Amino acid sequence: MISPVSYELTDNIGVITIDNPPVNALSQAVRQGLLDAIRTAQADASKAVLIVCAGRTFVAGADISEFGKPPAKPFLPDLLNEIEDSAKPVVAALHGTALGGGFEVALSSHYRCALESAKVGLPEVKLGLLPGAGGTQRVPRLAGVVAALDLITSGQPIAAAHAVSLGLIDRVIDGDLQSGALDWCRELIAAGAAPRKSSELPVENVEAGVWADYRSKLARRARGQTAPQKIVDCIEAAATLPFGQGLARERELFMECLQGTQSAAMRHIFFAERKAAKIRGLSREMPLRDIQKIAIIGAGTMGGGIAMNFANAGMPVALLEIDDEALEHGLSIIDRNYAGSVKRGKLSETAAAECRRLIDGVTDYAAIADADLVIEAVFEDPELKKEIFARLDAACKKGAILATNTSYQDVNEIAAATKRPEDVIGLHFFSPAHIMKLLEVVRADETADDVLATCMALAKVIRKIPVMSGVCYGFIGNRMLQHYMREAQLCLIEGSTPEVIDTALEQWGMAMGPLSVADLAGLDIGYKARQALPADKRGDPGAYRVPDVLVEMGRVGQKSGAGFYRYDPDTRAKSGDAEVLEIIEREAAELGIERREMDANEIIDRLIFSLVNEGLKIVDEGIAQRPSDIDVVYVYGYGFPAHRGGPMHYADTVGLDAVLDRIIEFRDRFGDANWKSAPLLERLVADKCTIAQWATANEK
Repeated sequence: MISPVSYELTDNIGVITIDNPPVNALSQAVRQGLLDAIRTAQADASKAVLIVCAGRTFVAGADISEFGKPPAKPFLPDLLNEIEDSAKPVVAALHGTALGGGFEVALSSHYRCALESAKVGLPEVKLGLLPGAGGTQRVPRLAGVVAALDLITSGQPIAAAHAVSLGLIDRVIDGDLQSGALDWCRELIAAGAAPRKSSELPVENVEAGVWADYRSKLARRARGQTAPQKIVDCIEAAATLPFGQGLARERELFMECLQGTQSAAMRHIFFAERKAAKIRGLSREMPLRDIQKIAIIGAGTMGGGIAMNFANAGMPVALLEIDDEALEHGLSIIDRNYAGSVKRGKLSETAAAECRRLIDGVTDYAAIADADLVIEAVFEDPELKKEIFARLDAACKKGAILATNTSYQDVNEIAAATKRPEDVIGLHFFSPAHIMKLLEVVRADETADDVLATCMALAKVIRKIPVMSGVCYGFIGNRMLQHYMREAQLCLIEGSTPEVIDTALEQWGMAMGPLSVADLAGLDIGYKARQALPADKRGDPGAYRVPDVLVEMGRVGQKSGAGFYRYDPDTRAKSGDAEVLEIIEREAAELGIERREMDANEIIDRLIFSLVNEGLKIVDEGIAQRPSDIDVVYVYGYGFPAHRGGPMHYADTVGLDAVLDRIIEFRDRFGDANWKSAPLLERLVADKCTIAQWATANEK
């Protein structure tokens, strides 16, 4: 077998080249090749050693195919110690992205140079891990404690220039990297430069309060996550222990993370995201439709946000509204959004102006006749949507993809309003559409394969994470959300308060509590949907009586300054409201509900297990391709904590027998109208099979 690592002498410089496409991952073969090359260099005529990578990037991290497998020698920490112990200066030359173990290879080298376009970072925290090969020990010695804390707990890569300012990179190379790096090696040799070990550098003294302050900040920013706090432990060890003991502490805590449930959950999401992009029965060779021009129908909050997605990706967008007044209002919201991005440093003024230039407002369907993709983004009125699609059918060119952004409605019925249902698909963006990463791609009964394949590929162009759903009311995410929000409302009227419910879910890990989410979305949306239904179709009155009363009082959420909470008109800071508690108690009495004490465990289990139960029904019905797709939807679309892996993965962590027992308990207490256990859950428990095992068997 040919090694992915080669070694040759160029004059008196030993050049080690890693060539392991596509991202030069640190596989066992790469680690062995590096070790062999370093050892060869110790005994030959070289005066210095240069590590470079072929292809588009320096080593971009670990080999993900080795995740979950027993570690194979040489172990990365041992390899890096041997690199650092080289008797000859070792120079790492970086391009592309030097991440994780790849950056640790560079840190163990004595000198580092990079192209200006290169980025470096230690993103292990995003997988519930910490750098396990000296990253937490070498970075604080090179860049200082605070910079190390910021870099490693965030997991965000930084540009080469920033890395130079921190002391993590020594030199930026202009022009060809390898020739520039060789020239620098010659300079070092001529200057008699010796190996320079980062492990021998002292760590700056910091005030004792730095550690507690940073832990407190992380407790808010990374609520419930263990890896960020362990990273602080490691960096504190770097500051207080000899290097060897610090390495041992780092390795101990790395193994704790690796073997813990949080990293398992985050690695699950990592792979689930990639798997979600694969559609069963759809050839990878499927020709895609050419998408160059986009049209959006509706310049409201959603339509404007969707338009920004495409403009940010460099694609021209025609934004259509019914009249000039509505159009100007919509465009002004887009202008404010771009101004906000500039103010927050997300975009430069030049970049924002270029993106805004790509969005053209129109009021005539004739102006979108040449669009390759049209996305309808008007409010949830099925008759209006059908009317719009009939107009699109007449106005748009043959082969144009016609998409609806509906959150709930039947995409088959919308497609039936056209003479080309094969060109119709659902593209459900999440609000705010220019920020949220999830895109539900809804495959209708007659959606053409190439339309589906094109939309899945296009999602990546606009930096979205696509998950395919079949057609049902609410698709994957919102169908499950109905049950989650129902239980939140029932817990509220049965004895809890908005603050107790939201605090319980937020401390468990949700990005926002359910009642805060309801206020943010607007209580009037659900109210209008219920008013359109006959009374006998609205479900349990306890699940909507309180929000209905609030809406009828004019309390529709954040936009009115009051909902379940009150909101400061300037800062939107929320505060509890005694009036809401009075309303809850009054409405409970009218419905004959005797309020009782309710602990956080009951609240959490009712809300989270309602998601699990409905998710398993969705999988069983074939609405979702696989359980892990549901996890991707909930982590990226609904604020479910990644360190719990999504509802399906979490159910396996708890144990399906325990989940079923709790659901049966709720059924016995509250009735089977809301708590009829999913048949798939019952089958899995009977078969002593996990969701993951079932999914693996069905994927084959």
